[in-house]
Amino acid sequence: MIFIKHTQRKVKIDLKQIEKDAQKILDLLNYSDFDLGIWLTTNPSIRAYNKRYRDKDKPTDILSFPNHPELKAGERINVVTEDDKNVGDIIISLEYVKKDAEKLGVTFEQRMKRLLVHGICHLLGYDHIEDSDYEVMHKKEMALLKKIEI
Repeated sequence: MIFIKHTQRKVKIDLKQIEKDAQKILDLLNYSDFDLGIWLTTNPSIRAYNKRYRDKDKPTDILSFPNHPELKAGERINVVTEDDKNVGDIIISLEYVKKDAEKLGVTFEQRMKRLLVHGICHLLGYDHIEDSDYEVMHKKEMALLKKIEI
């Protein structure tokens, strides 16, 4: 199930579309019956989390908090209990996304889909710290984006 918390009012958003896109991404990854938390918030809120958890005192577009931090890219979550059926949570600053979309010359909706894919991939062990990791993650993201029509 997709749980969405929406605490900002500056950027108009279609919550049903966000839920639909997130569920489609989980379906494509064969995690259809897993939980995912999404918090849609503001720059000040995400900045506080970025500072606390990443030591970066600035806003960002998205933060991911995996429920299975030991998971490596391409591995499956080992479900032992019902609580294991949770991929994690993502926080998205809609203000940041809106400005980023304008800067990149894409629609807000396109940028949101890309970030949902990116955040969910992080929750499933994908990363981009090393160049080789980036290549693996980028390939996975592009395959998913193609399937959700970006």
